[in-house]
Amino acid sequence: MNCQEEIQKLQKENRILQKKLERSDIDRIKLEETNRKKESLLKKVIDELQTSQAQLEQRTSELERTLINLQVMQDKMTVLGGLVADVAHEINNPVGFIMGNITPAIEYIHDLLYLIDLYRQFYPHPSPVIQKQITHMDLDYVREDLPKLITSMKEGTTRISQLSYSLRTFARADTESKVPFNLHEGIDSTLFILKHRLKANQYRPEIQVIQEYGDIPIIECFPGQLNQVFMNILANAIDALEESNQGLNFADIENKGNKIMIKTKLDEQNNLVVIRIKDNALGMSESVKSKIFEHSFTTKPVGKGTGLGLAIAHQIIVQKHGGTLDVESVAGEGSEFAIAIPLT
Repeated sequence: MNCQEEIQKLQKENRILQKKLERSDIDRIKLEETNRKKESLLKKVIDELQTSQAQLEQRTSELERTLINLQVMQDKMTVLGGLVADVAHEINNPVGFIMGNITPAIEYIHDLLYLIDLYRQFYPHPSPVIQKQITHMDLDYVREDLPKLITSMKEGTTRISQLSYSLRTFARADTESKVPFNLHEGIDSTLFILKHRLKANQYRPEIQVIQEYGDIPIIECFPGQLNQVFMNILANAIDALEESNQGLNFADIENKGNKIMIKTKLDEQNNLVVIRIKDNALGMSESVKSKIFEHSFTTKPVGKGTGLGLAIAHQIIVQKHGGTLDVESVAGEGSEFAIAIPLT
């Protein structure tokens, strides 16, 4: 009996062991399946990480090239700014000589013309040789045109002088620290340099620039860099207006009116100077607006733009001056760039 019980006990234990073994096999299979899934997931994660790393290395390489290009461009702008300022200064010297001599030249001309009038009054019948020369040179026309010619020369030298001053203001070489600057002078100098693009031509009337300047103080800034920002935004506004004119005739454009509005004001509450530059061109889509300050992004055809202008402008305002540069745009109505620069 004891033997029989022992056998039954062993059989029972064997069945228990058998069940445990079956459960163990099931657990092992589940574990292997789980491990295979984890291994597959881990491999996928590794592949994704390797892909991300490759993309990151490519992006890093692109950023390094962009930074190098920006540094080269900045160095070129610095050299160019100094060169332009020097050339403007050199132009100003001979122009100053001419302007200084025009006034006495006008007086001498008036004196000579008065002397000729006296001769004609007291010697109304000159010799045939003199009369022939008077006829040949058309003395009456010379008397009428010469003062106009001198006045035109004076206006030309005045414009050269203004251009020289604008170039020197625009191309101010920035120092390591901020310096006092009149923002209105910077905007005006930029507009003067862009005047050839604003004036009327055979395809369209003049682009009207409306300036509503507020009472803003002199601010501490990097003038040359801010002038570069004004140049980029205003040049882009002109480009946008010219693009909006495509397909329209002169009369249609005149009726629509190409306008750029520049407003400045002091935001005393936030201690900011705010400059707004708005055009009435075609505006931009949301997708374009979201990328407008990205490096190398441009909507212009190949060879027409690098896509760095507004990116650099954004960097100058945000990083160099601790301000903000934002854009608002409505399709079909135009775009407005808002620059805010802290006073301190």
